This record gives sequence, C-alpha cells and structure tokens, in this order.
Amino acid sequence: MAQTTTTAPNSKRRALGKGLESLLPSRPAAAAAPVPAPAAPPVEAAGRPKEIAVELIDRNPYQTRSQVDPQQLDELSRSIAASGVVQPIIVRPLPNGRFQLIAGERRWLASQKAGKTTVPAILRTVSDEQAMEMTIVENLQRADLNPMEQARAYERLSRDFKMTQEQMAQRTGKDRASVSNFLRLLRLPLEVQGKVETGELSFGHARTLLALESPEAILKATQKVLALSMSVRQTESYVQGLLNPEKKTKGADAKEKEPEVDPNVREAQNKLQRVLGLKVRIEDKKGKGRVVIEYHGLEDFDTLLSMLGAGN
Repeated sequence: MAQTTTTAPNSKRRALGKGLESLLPSRPAAAAAPVPAPAAPPVEAAGRPKEIAVELIDRNPYQTRSQVDPQQLDELSRSIAASGVVQPIIVRPLPNGRFQLIAGERRWLASQKAGKTTVPAILRTVSDEQAMEMTIVENLQRADLNPMEQARAYERLSRDFKMTQEQMAQRTGKDRASVSNFLRLLRLPLEVQGKVETGELSFGHARTLLALESPEAILKATQKVLALSMSVRQTESYVQGLLNPEKKTKGADAKEKEPEVDPNVREAQNKLQRVLGLKVRIEDKKGKGRVVIEYHGLEDFDTLLSMLGAGN
C-alpha cells in the first residue's frame, strides 16, 4: 500500500508513524514394470526413492487441497509423459502391503493421467498423526492453496495438534500475523467463504469485509462488492463508509461539523483496520491521544492479543 507523504512532515506525525510500524510487524525416472503387491512393506534406505506401482498408492485422507486445476493437471501430465517425474512423491507403507500418499498428490494423479504404471516415491514410516501433520504442513508451504484451504489447514493444526499460532508460523515458515489472518477467514459466512474459495473474492477482499460486525452485514456487503466488481481498495473505502457513517443532525440549520482528521492519522487508522480486521479509531490531539480498537467477541479479543504479541 502506498504510504502517505507530506511536503513538510511534522516531527510528531513521524513519531506516530514510527510507533505504528513498530507495532505492526507485515532426473527423469526410468520406465519400470508394475510392481506386484508385496507381502510386507519394503524397507529402503532413508531418502532413496523407489519405483512403486501407482495402483498400490491410496489417496491421503488428510489432504488439505480440495480443488485441483484440470488445466494445470493436464500440463503436468504432459510434462511427466515427456520427462518423467522429476521430484519423487512421499508415501508411507501400510500393513496391507499398500501405500498411503503423504505429499505429491498432483504428481501421482498426473502420472496416472500420463499412463505411467509406476512413480518414484520416498518411503516414510510414520504414525497417522505424523502423516497428517506432514501433509498439512507440506501443503501450507506451497503457494497454490486458495485462502480458504489454507485457513482450514491451520484450523486442523490448531484443533488436532493443539498448536499455537506461533508454533504454526514456525512450522510453516509464515509470520504469526499471517496465520491469524487466515484463521479469521473461518468467521466469514459459508456463502462468502465459497466466493473466496472459487476466487470471486480475494484474500484482501475477505480480510477487509471481516471488519464488519455481523454475518448479515458481511453477506450484504459482499453482494454489493461483487455486483460492482469492486477492487480491494474500493472495498476498503466502502467498508470504512459502513463503519463510520456521517452523522446526521436534526433541523435544517443544526449541522454538526465533523472534526478534521490529519491525513497521517487517517492513514495510520486505515492501516490498523486492514491489518487487524477490526474497527479502529485514533483520537489525536497535537501528537497525543489514544487508539480505540473495537472487538465483537472473545475470539476477536484473543486474536488481537496474539497479533500484538500479548497472547499465551
């Protein structure tokens, strides 16, 4: 986002901006004959790939990705048909002689589509819990999950493994504020979540809409944003208008004049609202004042504490 610049910056304004910044940290595989079902899972040297029949591999029930782009799958299939699978998939042996996929679902699907009978795989002997965690973390480290898939993945790590936001951030290489923002997407009405999942709404749109107080308000605003094809910046302005409507006074001559807000203060206020996803008001008088952050429940309050570094 572009930063507001003034021709003769006031030292107190610079101090306000500085304080705000410190608060908000932003080779081809050789063809091989199909491998018959083994009586017991084979043991391979750690990290060494082995050709495994694609028909012996089962899909991972913990897979985070809910959608696979058909065009991208076709492109990957053509590449595998021409050059083979460059990066092995990861599987774990099952007691029945089969294997369960941990990472590399698209490579496995594309190999089948390309007519491959085997796929290079690295074996990992891990528990159900370890397999689920490995799958979720591996997917979160990729850049092709849509925002809702990422949100649900983080939620599973929190629910099933009791991970804190800080631990999730460390395991996936993300910052904690990013983890928190993705988790907050789960507060969106299901209809709005669907729009984010299909790409009709971006992550920026969704995060902006979360500043509204109720599911009904979010849904109504979403309909208007989509109807008018608003950009993220336009959505921000629209939501700000909903959060801070102009005051109307009674009587023709009784007009209450709104206090003039310094552009630097307004910019800082807007930035806080975008980052936190909550209504924020900065009351500044000659470099002194207060920051008021409104939250709508204990979940919002806990998230706020976490983002400000004061959570458990």
